[in-house]
Amino acid sequence: MALTTALTEIRVLLVEPSSMQAGLATKMLANMGVLTIQPCHTGAEALAALDESDQPTVVVSSLYLQDMSGTDLVITMRGKQELEAVPFILISSETRPQVLEPIRQSGACSIVTKPFTEDQLRRAIGAAAGYLVHADDFGDEDIERFHVLLVDDSTASRRHIRRRLESLGLTHITEAGNGKEAVQVLTDSMIDLVITDYNMPEMDGYELLQFIRTKSWQAEIPVMMVTSEENEGRLAAVQKAGVSMICDKPFDASSIRRLILEAVKH
Repeated sequence: MALTTALTEIRVLLVEPSSMQAGLATKMLANMGVLTIQPCHTGAEALAALDESDQPTVVVSSLYLQDMSGTDLVITMRGKQELEAVPFILISSETRPQVLEPIRQSGACSIVTKPFTEDQLRRAIGAAAGYLVHADDFGDEDIERFHVLLVDDSTASRRHIRRRLESLGLTHITEAGNGKEAVQVLTDSMIDLVITDYNMPEMDGYELLQFIRTKSWQAEIPVMMVTSEENEGRLAAVQKAGVSMICDKPFDASSIRRLILEAVKH
């Protein structure tokens, strides 16, 4: 399915208490080809609207709402089986890590910072639309054999990434809560791709990467780091240690798809 086709088929729930901000976002969404835009002023309205339609939906929400926060909204969604896979985009001028981290850990697709341009919103919507489209670039036999090790101390984060992997057709997924647990898995099992967080207890992502590249019998395995880490020195060290790809939390779904395609080909 082409991206433009996907945008015409999705419904965007725009959760924004400000009529002015909602009007600006609605105009941008219409310009990029979104045909169904449903405004909601509160989190309760958005949750009710999500129960009303089976149309593929992306939720675009402000952080501060009258009845709850955007964080509360996405956490509520992730707690309902029928809503846990619905893509969520946060729009906010908030930049404090302690405020945004729960959103990242809950599995938001994107965080768009106010003020934003139409191009920035287009990229976020495009990435979210990718969550609604199943990839067909992998052969069934390739997918059945492909073994992913998913390492993150956040259960919500692991669940979010696992859903995305399963939407690509991957079923052989092993989870670990930190680097130490991952080392044991790597010792006992053949792995095709490691997806790991950076900040974890006992053994972090950097230490896990060092182990893989210098001590593991699977030293050449692709390693993707999905992290909200912003320290340039730490990220440079990860690059030097031989990471295959670094993605921000929340991550662009196409990044996982691209790395899996490369791994399958090799």
